[in-house]
Amino acid sequence: MDSLDRTMKFSLQDEGQDVRVNEVLLKVYDALQEKGYNPINQIVGYLLSGDPAYIPRHNDARSIMKKLERDEIIEELVKSYLQHNRGE
Repeated sequence: MDSLDRTMKFSLQDEGQDVRVNEVLLKVYDALQEKGYNPINQIVGYLLSGDPAYIPRHNDARSIMKKLERDEIIEELVKSYLQHNRGE
């Protein structure tokens, strides 16, 4: 069986990071808004590319965003979206 045909299992280590991811995203969102950027577009650009230039240095937004792995952020976004839309 070709390895591309198998489903890979992905798991993150620390479940306690939800609050930290939430706090970082809110701080970065505020910094982007203060600088006049569209926060959603900029955060999505960063998550897709990994290029920190999408996040300004204003209020240390870039440095705090870089403390998190992009997969941690994406996991929290997916989890939050599903909880909100499934009524959990």
